[in-house]
Amino acid sequence: MRKVVFGWPLTGASPPTTGVRRRRDANNRRTGEAGFTLVEMLVVLGIIAMIAALVGPQLIKYLGKAKSETAAVQVGNLTSALEIYNLDNGRYPTTQEGLAALMHPPQGSTRWNGPYLKKAEGLVDPWGRPYIYQSPGNHGEFDIVSLGRDGQAGGVGDDRDIVSW
Repeated sequence: MRKVVFGWPLTGASPPTTGVRRRRDANNRRTGEAGFTLVEMLVVLGIIAMIAALVGPQLIKYLGKAKSETAAVQVGNLTSALEIYNLDNGRYPTTQEGLAALMHPPQGSTRWNGPYLKKAEGLVDPWGRPYIYQSPGNHGEFDIVSLGRDGQAGGVGDDRDIVSW
């Protein structure tokens, strides 16, 4: 009786192949090893490039929209912080004191109970420019403005101004 291990008799012979015989070159190396040809690689790279061309512009559009939405949220947070500042001090910071009064007490302030923001980064818009603050404002007791992506007044889309009024 023959001894069988995992369904293959132990006779010293190698297990059968799947029917594909590999040739050997002069150095006794197998040829036709599994791998990718240049054409296959180029086809895959072409597919990846087409996907990137379709997805890339949409991704950039969403990133720009996210910055505008972040600026609007930050303006709302600054407005809330200014309201709390007003409750504590009986007034809004002057234009000269600026939004920095939310982080550090202005000179001569006795009722300052801040800081009114967790991080000073909230004083800078997503495009890296400080928010424009004016008190008294043209549209209310104070105005907070971010000039958007282009840094110019007006604009549409990501270039539009984000304002507190």
